[in-house]
Amino acid sequence: MLAAPAIAAPEPAPFLSDIAGGPDNAQAWWVTSADGTRLRMGLWEAATGAPRGTVLLFPGRTEYVEKYGRVARDLVAAGYSVAAFDWRGQGLADRPQHRRDMGHVISFDEYRQDVSAFRHALGDLGVPGPFFLIAHSMGGAIGLRALHDGLPVSATAFTGPMWGIQMTPFLKSIAGIVLGLAGPLGLGTTFAPTTGPWQPMAFDDNQLTTDRDQFDYMSAQIDRHPELALGGPSVLWVKAALRETASLMALPAPDMPTVTLVGSRESIVEVPTIHRRMAAWPKGRLITIESGLHEVMMETPRLREAALGAIIDHFDAHA
Repeated sequence: MLAAPAIAAPEPAPFLSDIAGGPDNAQAWWVTSADGTRLRMGLWEAATGAPRGTVLLFPGRTEYVEKYGRVARDLVAAGYSVAAFDWRGQGLADRPQHRRDMGHVISFDEYRQDVSAFRHALGDLGVPGPFFLIAHSMGGAIGLRALHDGLPVSATAFTGPMWGIQMTPFLKSIAGIVLGLAGPLGLGTTFAPTTGPWQPMAFDDNQLTTDRDQFDYMSAQIDRHPELALGGPSVLWVKAALRETASLMALPAPDMPTVTLVGSRESIVEVPTIHRRMAAWPKGRLITIESGLHEVMMETPRLREAALGAIIDHFDAHA
């Protein structure tokens, strides 16, 4: 049993099978957090009679369950069930009342509530262990905090984890002033500097993947279901993220077998911070995916095979 009974039992939720490209047996549920926020969980069950366990997939900012359909297909083929989640403010989960297309939290403790709710739901639904964690980008910060909170997993994998945020020297120089004035000036729920409402991204300008097919796969999902789109974060989200990443980096590495993958051309999260964290992780290993961008599990066939192969081998060794 993962946890005590949930506040409210999970209820069936929509799953957008027309865009996922994953296994056919997907299911989804509404999950309610302690503060009443409605979240969504998706589950793909392993095809084998004796699954090796269940992978908990913590998505990044702007992401949603269906984006990981292809990743789930590979993990299910390897004998794992996959549970993926819509954090508050994205996917089909409840969005901020002041603006649906803005990523917004006041504190990353709100995501800790989400993790707790999902843990309860997994127990309520009888999802079998052992459990493993894949945490991407913002999910990497949420996942690292969850490990410190006792998330019951046997091994973890981080991809492009947000343990620091890349900013230009100019933004770094003004970040303290801007964030400090945001509250008094009533700017906390405005878009952070250099960000704004969601806009279509051109392949040649994208920082996510070098693979045109994977890029088109992600773009087509938003084209078909624009309700999934999410623009930039609020000023308060950035303030909360910087506070959380600094807090996490001040903690020792968890006692957990871990592999972390980062593209050699990563330009969204702060790579030196990842190197420092992994250099001090006794049971950790850092893998650089040469020529890869931010989405190493959604790269060219050769690069995604290397990334997913390393993750699956790591989980198999601890199953």
